[in-house]
Amino acid sequence: MFKGLGDMGKMMKAAQDMQEKVGQLQDDMAAITVVGEAGAGLVKATSTAKGELVGLDIDPSIFSGDDKEVVEDLILAAIKDAQAKAKEREQEEMGKLGESLGLPAGMKLPF
Repeated sequence: MFKGLGDMGKMMKAAQDMQEKVGQLQDDMAAITVVGEAGAGLVKATSTAKGELVGLDIDPSIFSGDDKEVVEDLILAAIKDAQAKAKEREQEEMGKLGESLGLPAGMKLPF
């Protein structure tokens, strides 16, 4: 009569396990870094896979002259590149987690 309750318990346990794994992966994203570049590497922006900017490296050679706007553009381009790489890395890691949980390829986590 209550046979379905065991299956429901398994589903709840699986959902809880998945929630814990997603939470752990999100914590791990803070430790994974990516580097975005602009100006052939003259400006580099480092970001966590969560998209938090954690570093900026600017080659001093770009400060010669009155190229303030060029420098600003390079900085923005490097930051945007780092953010795009962070988003890509996050999706890649979430995809790996989904596959390990037996979810269909392309299913986005968290739901």
